[in-house]
Amino acid sequence: MATVTGITAIAARGITRRHAISTLSIAALAVAFGHRADAAEAWPTKPVRIIVPFAPGGGADGSARVLAEVLAPQLGQPVIVENKPGAGSAIGVMAALQSRDGHTLLMGSNSMVINPSLNPKLTYDVARDFDAIGMVSQQPLVLVVPAESKAKTVADLVAQAKAQPGKLSAGNSGTGTLAHLTAELFAQETGTSLVSVPYKGESALMPDLISGLVSMGFLNLPSVIVHIRSGRLRALAVSSAQPVAELANVPTLRSLKLQSLEVEGWATLVAPKGSIPAEGLARLEKLLAGALQSETVKKRFEALSLETFIRGREATAQYLKAEGGRWGQVVKSRGIQVEN
Repeated sequence: MATVTGITAIAARGITRRHAISTLSIAALAVAFGHRADAAEAWPTKPVRIIVPFAPGGGADGSARVLAEVLAPQLGQPVIVENKPGAGSAIGVMAALQSRDGHTLLMGSNSMVINPSLNPKLTYDVARDFDAIGMVSQQPLVLVVPAESKAKTVADLVAQAKAQPGKLSAGNSGTGTLAHLTAELFAQETGTSLVSVPYKGESALMPDLISGLVSMGFLNLPSVIVHIRSGRLRALAVSSAQPVAELANVPTLRSLKLQSLEVEGWATLVAPKGSIPAEGLARLEKLLAGALQSETVKKRFEALSLETFIRGREATAQYLKAEGGRWGQVVKSRGIQVEN
């Protein structure tokens, strides 16, 4: 007797054609779901690269290095951090955008959504050109003045600025940076006139701020905390929604009725649009959220004066869009431009 296989074998067992097709359909679905699960686990197939569009140091770089250590064993591949600074982060952002190898990520920051408003030559659109994976970290800005300044409070500083229009200078880490735009927003909301003094980074600004050559500045918490503790700078306010542990007695700008000045410097993990399969993005989203909830990462971030900032892919995409709109309005209303 001949051996029967496949559908013939099923029919030979007395099963109807409809049942045979139904059985095969279920089997096909099982195979499909198996392949989908395999695809999720299959990514990545080689080392993953995280481009940081800044020099080593700072919130985005620190966030990337902590996550690289934590995610590598879970992904089963090395995670390499590559710094590509320059042009206010535009060089690194464009480098990531042009990397279509399916294993390149970008640790973006506020500047990635601000820069297109400042420079018409930057044609990228964050929503159109990047897949959001999740928010990562955040840190407030601190409004500081030299220790010898007569301003003891924000009210004192505003009174000085109004008494001497155009005399007080606000130092920042570069035209169009978050520090610059926050100072512009401060001037707008308080009805004051400040002179913007851009430097090539916070480290270049610091000596002039400490010496009093610059009247004030909005600086990242990690950059100024040592100078505040040593008494060389005075903190007048923080830009976060809640007071920060390192400066528990310093008020928030929000508590001083300057709600529009609730500002955070943030880091986010994104990938060039369509370069990573959906299953890979979902896996990254899950692993990122798990990492940020771990005590290990929380403590590592805390040592860098960072807070974990947990948002899923959809919420992150919405947040980035809102931030781009917010700062685009400030750029437009204040007439800010960068030299090309």
